[in-house]
Amino acid sequence: MFKARFRSLLALTLAFVATVLVSCGGSPTVAKPPTYTPAQIEQIQQYVSDLEKVQERLPELAKLIQDGNWVFVKNFIRGPLGELRSKLSYVERNLLPQDKTKARETSKELIESLILIDEAADGRDYNKAIRNFGVVQRELRSFLELTPQA
Repeated sequence: MFKARFRSLLALTLAFVATVLVSCGGSPTVAKPPTYTPAQIEQIQQYVSDLEKVQERLPELAKLIQDGNWVFVKNFIRGPLGELRSKLSYVERNLLPQDKTKARETSKELIESLILIDEAADGRDYNKAIRNFGVVQRELRSFLELTPQA
């Protein structure tokens, strides 16, 4: 009698466990990686276009540095490059999470190098200016590579 009761209880317990496992198991859901919407890409591309125009104008800054035209170096940084920080910031905020950290580091390095060029212009330090100009070029190119393509 004890064996029969034990078997019944065991069968009932196994049936309950099986039911719970089947109902909770379900099919695994695979989370889709985040992507850009067409509207987001369009907005980002407007700012990327401005950043590409800045990139096209960088040889002008290099020429000013080479010529030692320090007043115009400072004017160029404040003029055509004056809104660079805000454009970088806008794009950075709208990137996917996995790209934000790298974009933040890149834009920070770029802006710091522009500040150092400005300081070099104050001190008429050609070597410091041209060295940081190379960093600006490299970091802007790296930043643009992080942006989504249209």
